[in-house]
Amino acid sequence: MARLGVNIDHVATLRQARRAPEPDPVHAAVLAELGGADGITVHLRSDRRHIQDHDLERLGGVVKTRLNVEMAATREMVRIALRVKPDQVTLVPERPAELTTEGGLDVVRGGSALRRAVRELQAGGIEVSLFIDPDRRQVEASQAARARAIEINTAAYAEAREGRARAAALATVAEAARHALALRLVVHAGHGLTYRNVAPVAALPGLAELNIGHDIVARAVLVGMERAVREMRAAMRGEGN
Repeated sequence: MARLGVNIDHVATLRQARRAPEPDPVHAAVLAELGGADGITVHLRSDRRHIQDHDLERLGGVVKTRLNVEMAATREMVRIALRVKPDQVTLVPERPAELTTEGGLDVVRGGSALRRAVRELQAGGIEVSLFIDPDRRQVEASQAARARAIEINTAAYAEAREGRARAAALATVAEAARHALALRLVVHAGHGLTYRNVAPVAALPGLAELNIGHDIVARAVLVGMERAVREMRAAMRGEGN
């Protein structure tokens, strides 16, 4: 079964709403690992709306599984990653006005700045994944950019409101995954996945990792982080739905 990366950004969102010391995303990371998370994901945004630099520094010394940092391919972010040395960086697009990441990177038009970020991060011993839409051209461009992994954007699947549309969106994700595997890329997926819709994605052949945040944190508010993570792992197996 695919690894589960738990995105804890919205623990920090709750904290930042009051500029309070808690809830502490580092504590959430520890509890997520105790609940069975295979990795911890955070997005260090340029506007620092949730995760802060000091969170990232502390997580680097606390996470026992894998630390995956989502970030834009900017000089500032590359410098931070090379200092903190997470296990993985996932390069994502970023717009100041967005509520959350909207769409995948346009790797086809990414140019030299994106390729340089990939090269510098890998030279620093950091695995690099590119967050892309399920499009063959973007998959091929990711390989050309020398990334070793991609994360397929599952938003269209997650947002589909009726069966045929959801099945078509899932088929598009599956085709992109097959194409990436044929090109020897490691395949991750995420965005908008929930306890109710995760099982079909988790069942896709060759998928190495799912990254899920909002639904786990929302559930954790009610039942606690450890239980919320355990329940997501069960949902990935198709249990409890």
